[in-house]
Amino acid sequence: MLINDAFAQAASSAQDTADWMSLLPMFGILLIFYFLLIRPQAKRAKEQKQMVDSLQRGDEVITNGGILGQVLNVSENYVIIEIAPATEVTVLKSSVQTLLPKGTLKSIEPKGKTQKSKTTKSAAPIENNQAETAEIAEASAGNDTEAKK
Repeated sequence: MLINDAFAQAASSAQDTADWMSLLPMFGILLIFYFLLIRPQAKRAKEQKQMVDSLQRGDEVITNGGILGQVLNVSENYVIIEIAPATEVTVLKSSVQTLLPKGTLKSIEPKGKTQKSKTTKSAAPIENNQAETAEIAEASAGNDTEAKK
């Protein structure tokens, strides 16, 4: 009444095989994660470390903050980067994101300079037009005063 019936354990070998088969999809998922996520990320980290370790004077780099510049000095943990003539920035070596090919900085023309020159050129005719408008207004005012006399 209070004690359950005891059953024989003859089918246990078939159940062990089923346990292993239920774990097979889990091993498959782990294998897929390794080849698609873990391995490529470790490879990129290794390449980044090699690039940072091989930095030398004269290299052109981009930092994680988006600053482009030329390496002036490399120490154990820091890099001094020239971002403009006579403007130097000291950054951590680990913040260097990309190593650019030589001559890249010279080939990049800042967009700000071209836009300013266009703005200056377009502003000059507007000022000339305003001056001409003022002269016309003065001439017409002079004509009105002569007409009143």
